[in-house]
Amino acid sequence: MILIETLISFGATICFAVLFSAPKKELPFCGCTGALGWLVYEALVQDGVSKVLASMAATAALTILARCFAVIRQNPVTVYLLTGIFSLVPGAGLYYTTYYLFIGDRYQLAVKGLETFEIAGAIVFGIIFGFALPQRLFHRLRRGD
Repeated sequence: MILIETLISFGATICFAVLFSAPKKELPFCGCTGALGWLVYEALVQDGVSKVLASMAATAALTILARCFAVIRQNPVTVYLLTGIFSLVPGAGLYYTTYYLFIGDRYQLAVKGLETFEIAGAIVFGIIFGFALPQRLFHRLRRGD
């Protein structure tokens, strides 16, 4: 099942990259970042890791891959990072938070809203951790050092 979901994430990320106007040559690489992010996230969740920690680890992994692709393919990292993060954004959490707000269920609003906020913060920290590595490590990829 995890393989099917990873392939779906690959395709969904490519579709988002098309909407994002990523260069056509870069679409498979964008798809790889999204697929890696989902694979790491789902593997960790199935291992019993919390959704928040899994989101942070998956985002850090895809950020590192996006930085590698940016150096190797000589493109801005945002091409791969913004499209790759698509599959990790807690869209359903935002929907249910809004839903509970409108129906007046304050308890579920607080529970789902807090979880969504935590996941969004974890994604931010994952990006920070991914960018904490020195740039010179990535430039060695291009030169073959």
